[in-house]
Amino acid sequence: MQTREEIFKELQSTLVELFELPEDKVALEANLYQDLEIDSIDAIDLIDHLNRKVGKKIKPEEFKAVRTVQDVVEAIYKLANSEHA
Repeated sequence: MQTREEIFKELQSTLVELFELPEDKVALEANLYQDLEIDSIDAIDLIDHLNRKVGKKIKPEEFKAVRTVQDVVEAIYKLANSEHA
């Protein structure tokens, strides 16, 4: 079971690596679309990468509600710690 802090650290390094963002810009309250300038194609790449990391499938409709880095952490936490997904 991963903690939210561990998920955040992994997500932060993923965002830095995939989108060449400065690490200090990737904060929990950062908005993916406005602050980090992630577009819909980037979001698909991110979902694909996260699916492989978590080993479970994040449903696109669940990701539509995601706006901030914190939202992504919560979605991954719930998915990673659910019995079935």
